[in-house]
Amino acid sequence: MVKHNNVVPNGHFKKHWQNYVRTWFNQPARKTRRRVARQKKALKIFPRPTSGPLRPVVRCQTLKYNMKPRAGRGFTLEELKAAGIPKKLAPTIGIAVDHRRKNRSLEGLQANVQRLKTYKAKLVIFPRRARKFKAGDSTPEELATATQVKGDYMPFVLDKPSVEMVKVTDEMKAFKAYGKLRVERMNARQVGARLKKAAEAEKEEKK
Repeated sequence: MVKHNNVVPNGHFKKHWQNYVRTWFNQPARKTRRRVARQKKALKIFPRPTSGPLRPVVRCQTLKYNMKPRAGRGFTLEELKAAGIPKKLAPTIGIAVDHRRKNRSLEGLQANVQRLKTYKAKLVIFPRRARKFKAGDSTPEELATATQVKGDYMPFVLDKPSVEMVKVTDEMKAFKAYGKLRVERMNARQVGARLKKAAEAEKEEKK
């Protein structure tokens, strides 16, 4: 018998467990279906790249993640101007544009401008109408050799810093890092007092 004033046990152990079993037998067919869909999409958007428009390299937000580069929403108007690409032309030649993003650093601006220039140099522009070429369209020879880019186009990778191996010397072993840090910390704290003292001493000498 249950002791004290507790809830009377009433376990529900006869659930229809077979109703809650999830199977995954349709996975191979889904894999095939996705593959066929990718092929149809590639055919539909030919000759444009299958991965969509070109995206800029941006840094993740917050101090915790800002060392990691990722693809941004679109290039800024400043980046397009520096690369010599009109903002209205950019979306028509496969370049994503984001008028709200701002360039906070010169390094980021230069990296994305270089990315745009590289893309522009490799770009093959097909005429809107066959056999009706306009200014800016690629030559028939370039069109004949053009292929559709499948997968990531101009992917960016995080450069790993190179580590230089050096031999440990006696001077390195004798160096007291903690003591040096404490001395430099004290020097930084005493800057104001020392400047004041030197100014007073100079004043006394003039008298």
